[in-house]
Amino acid sequence: MMLKGKTALITGSTSGIGLGIAKAFAARGANVILNGFGDAKEIAALRGSIATENGVQVRYDGADLSRQDQIERMMATALTEFGAIDILVNNAGIQYVAPVDEFPVDKWNAIIAINLSASFHTVRLA
Repeated sequence: MMLKGKTALITGSTSGIGLGIAKAFAARGANVILNGFGDAKEIAALRGSIATENGVQVRYDGADLSRQDQIERMMATALTEFGAIDILVNNAGIQYVAPVDEFPVDKWNAIIAINLSASFHTVRLA
């Protein structure tokens, strides 16, 4: 319980590596804020099981990390609810592979927004 009373926000944490990171922090006593996309019922079940198994608070915020306004709202809500974000893991990311002359501009913009700008904004606002 070395992280008891701390709060961890992990982006891209409704599945995969991000979910594993969130569970690891919860197992060590940290309250956890999940972020990502997925089925609402499955996410609610995840929240419940992580909270019950570890005796911590688990929240979910479905902020779209390609949108600065949603990142700002997510961070403000987390700070209001928990008082601080002690641990921030910028795990969310997307990829697309194509030759540069065939690479869609909208895909490029989404990659930059989620993989780069979202990390900047979450760190700036934490």
